[in-house]
Amino acid sequence: MYPVQCQMARVALGLGVRELAALAKVAPATISRLEAGEKLKERTVMDIKTTLEAAGVRFLDGNYSGSGGPGVRLSSPVVSSIDVDESQTVQYEEHLTNDAPPGAGG
Repeated sequence: MYPVQCQMARVALGLGVRELAALAKVAPATISRLEAGEKLKERTVMDIKTTLEAAGVRFLDGNYSGSGGPGVRLSSPVVSSIDVDESQTVQYEEHLTNDAPPGAGG
């Protein structure tokens, strides 16, 4: 797991540093140090990674076609606290056309 993947996974799950630290049973400073790129004990990194995987994160190593590098994917839906009334969704015409270059993904 790369440092940036830890941060991406944490944010995707809606967790703060302290919340992830509590779940992984490590100090909040440990999460901050990992995300800053400091070298930690392999066992500690694996504990954090296992915690994130149990929460529904899948780690992508970037060794596949079209990859932009290492990343994360949520393997199960995350319950959002945002209340969305889809009957009030507005589609603006300028956002309906694809303006991204071929292969941009997203």
